[in-house]
Amino acid sequence: MISIEGLKVEFGVKPLFRDVSFVVNDRDRIALVGKNGAGKSTLLKILCGLQKPTKGNVAVPNDTTIGYLPQVMKLQDDTTVKEETRKAFADNTKLQSRLERMQQEMADRTDYESDSYAQLVEKFTQEHERYMMMGGENYEAEIERTLIGLGFERTDFDRPTNEFSGGWRMRIELAKILLRRPDVLLLDEPTNHLDIESIQWLEQFLAQSAKAVVLVSHDRAFINNVTNRTLEITCGGVEDYRVSYDQYVVLRKERREQQLRAYENQQKEIADIKAFIDRFRYQATKAVQVQQRIKQLEKIVPIEVDEVDNKVMHLKFPPCLRAGDYPVICDEVRKDYGSHTVFDHVTFTIKRGEKVAFVGKNGEGKSTLVKCIMGEIPFAGCLKIGHNVQIGYFAQNQAQLLEEDITIYDTIDRVATGDMRLKINDMLGAFMFGGETSEKKVKVLSGGERSRLAMIKLLLEPVNLLILDEPTNHLDMPSKDVLKEAIKAFDGTAIIVSHDREFLDGLVDKVYEFGGGKVREHLGGIYDYLHAHRAENIDAALSLVSQKTDTTAAQPTVGSASTATESAGKQNYAEHKEQQKKIRKAEKAVKDCEGRIAKLESRKAEIDALLCNPENASNMDLISEYTALMRQLDKENEDWFAFSEALEAVQKQ
Repeated sequence: MISIEGLKVEFGVKPLFRDVSFVVNDRDRIALVGKNGAGKSTLLKILCGLQKPTKGNVAVPNDTTIGYLPQVMKLQDDTTVKEETRKAFADNTKLQSRLERMQQEMADRTDYESDSYAQLVEKFTQEHERYMMMGGENYEAEIERTLIGLGFERTDFDRPTNEFSGGWRMRIELAKILLRRPDVLLLDEPTNHLDIESIQWLEQFLAQSAKAVVLVSHDRAFINNVTNRTLEITCGGVEDYRVSYDQYVVLRKERREQQLRAYENQQKEIADIKAFIDRFRYQATKAVQVQQRIKQLEKIVPIEVDEVDNKVMHLKFPPCLRAGDYPVICDEVRKDYGSHTVFDHVTFTIKRGEKVAFVGKNGEGKSTLVKCIMGEIPFAGCLKIGHNVQIGYFAQNQAQLLEEDITIYDTIDRVATGDMRLKINDMLGAFMFGGETSEKKVKVLSGGERSRLAMIKLLLEPVNLLILDEPTNHLDMPSKDVLKEAIKAFDGTAIIVSHDREFLDGLVDKVYEFGGGKVREHLGGIYDYLHAHRAENIDAALSLVSQKTDTTAAQPTVGSASTATESAGKQNYAEHKEQQKKIRKAEKAVKDCEGRIAKLESRKAEIDALLCNPENASNMDLISEYTALMRQLDKENEDWFAFSEALEAVQKQ
């Protein structure tokens, strides 16, 4: 369907990738993988014709249609959900209008025997057959099936699109692309704004209805369920693995190990040949053998080992002023959009230093309550922000708010003040924007890179209340881990809106669940919350909550939780705290042991250097110290193994 040959893309001195060649075939389900900034989104733009490569060819047959869902897109706000989705069938509606005009013309005319009338009838017949082949009027039912599959209710169809959050509007765009039934689907992070039911529906749709798919996603389960081929963009090239993602991970590891073994064997062979040449170069009796070895050395083709990109961003929130004891207090807060009540009777208190999670399906009011806290929208009830609270806000659409026509450096230079202006290059380097990369324009950055750039802007102002709305949407696994550790080390209070249970695990100590117009408080971490619902993931837990419509009214809201639920929550919380205490104790034992080993190794190196000196060869004090040190080092190494095994056992409990 699409043929790529000798592709090269340059944004600076160093190519993004070069000499890339592959073919997208019918029924291919391709996962495009690589670190943030490797060029995944760029490659998708090139495949759909939105961007031109520096060099190479992309061949797309004339009759091949392509549907492209970008990470960031400009959305329309002037229609209803169904009217906007109906735009996917613009060709159908135009053809339908043309048929109606021809039908009216045939009814008005009376020259039935004329050639022009016969031509009109023939043209109408042809166009009508084409219209029926395109689905006729069945597209209305198809629109409804797709919207419901992506999580919309029938009551949403006639609601204006501007009443929906960004996540729901992205679902509308996805629905329009799927309804066009293109030959090749290019999807850039399609699951970022979907809940579990919608993801499962999309998996089924792609498996049954799509012709060819190329997708970028950080959702490992989604990739495994959909794809049968993996293209890895790594260190300027593309490796093609015709297997699913899990199999690719195994094959990639095996491939690198084989390369390393072959490389080591070749290096040994080269060293042996060079040693022979150096040893016998000037011996006349070995001249023939030396020349043979020289020719053999020249014929050796060096084995290349895949580079492993180990760059990670370094993130640390700056020190902040001490806020009041209660940064956020909600009392009977309510928010309505016209006749639609998003939530009401919201009552809770967030204490200083707490890390809390907001969880709930899209449209249940998580981002809306965040905007109320930020003072961006009006609401009913009482919402107090504590004394001396300084808020740092990372919005879902933060990447879209960046100016696209300026460079990375200028983006930060425009907001940095005082001493921070002297540290811009250091900060950019810590976020993997060092060197010439800082001169890239924002418009060429990937979603992950834009998220990192937006995070730098957040760090420029010391804050004591962090509000992060889906901060991991465009981040790869290593970057998620770095962000998580930075939030854990943050001195202030944090509110995190996220569906990512692995990210929230060990990070939050309280969960606020949004659903059915209510907000419920759950003490303990995210796994305590899941355990209380007997669910494996957040979306499954939220589905169980939405199914209990009959008992929703009877369930207590925040501030009036039942004694039994609160007791169970406290018990789970206590167990979680005790578990964390054991883990910290085991980690400290390992770390202390490693410190002692490092000191002993350092002293061993010093004694080794002294004993290499002829003057100290018979120094009995040094020899005795060395013997005792080696015994101590052996004992510490045994202790380290024991402590490590104990830590592993505690972590598995």
